[in-house]
Amino acid sequence: MYAIIESCGKQYKVSKGDIVFFEKLDAEEGKKVTFDKVVLMSEDEKIQIGNPYVKGVKVEGKVVSHGKGKKIIVFKMKPKKNYRRKQGHRQPYSKVEITDIKIASAKKEKAE
Repeated sequence: MYAIIESCGKQYKVSKGDIVFFEKLDAEEGKKVTFDKVVLMSEDEKIQIGNPYVKGVKVEGKVVSHGKGKKIIVFKMKPKKNYRRKQGHRQPYSKVEITDIKIASAKKEKAE
């Protein structure tokens, strides 16, 4: 079972037990986070595609840690004009472990 979720302006393919690096989330380490913008959900050979999101499906995870990525060097130069600028950047991230993919609509159908 896997799901494609939308978070931080990007789409990620996740399944239970995966560790995913998201752009910095507003959650403390050890806290649970819920992603309810599920674009696609696959269970065995059954695929649900959202319009734009799949209803009743949520992906839960736990924030493992926060950190910064590798340094990226931004160098600007204009030849013959004595213009040079060197700047470094480290993108912050949140490391999240996916704990569960919950399907609320399937449980309701089984109960009826």
